[in-house]
Amino acid sequence: MNVTIKQEGNKYDVTLEGRLDTTNADQFQKDITPLMQSGKSEIILDCTEMEYTSSQGLRMFLMLQKYVNQQGGTMEMRNMRPQVKEVFDITGFSSIIKIA
Repeated sequence: MNVTIKQEGNKYDVTLEGRLDTTNADQFQKDITPLMQSGKSEIILDCTEMEYTSSQGLRMFLMLQKYVNQQGGTMEMRNMRPQVKEVFDITGFSSIIKIA
C-alpha cells in the first residue's frame, strides 16, 4: 500500500494505492497517524488505485473515522473500485464512512 498525503491548510488529500491487508496495516497506521494528530480537519481519501482491503484495513479506516468525528472534522472516501466498495457495503461500513 502506497499512501501519499498532500496538505492544504486543514484539508488533507490522501491517495491510496495497492492492497491494504495484515502485511502492511501497521505501516498504513503509521502513515495516517499525522492525520489523527492534526485536530479538526477535512480528509479526502482517493481510492482510485486501491485494489483491496482486508478486515484489518477496514479497522484502520474505522479508527480514522472515529478520530475525525471526535475532532469535529470530516472524512470522505472517493473513487472506490466496485470490488472494494462491495466489501464496505457487505460489512456495513458504507453506512459509517461517507463514500462518494
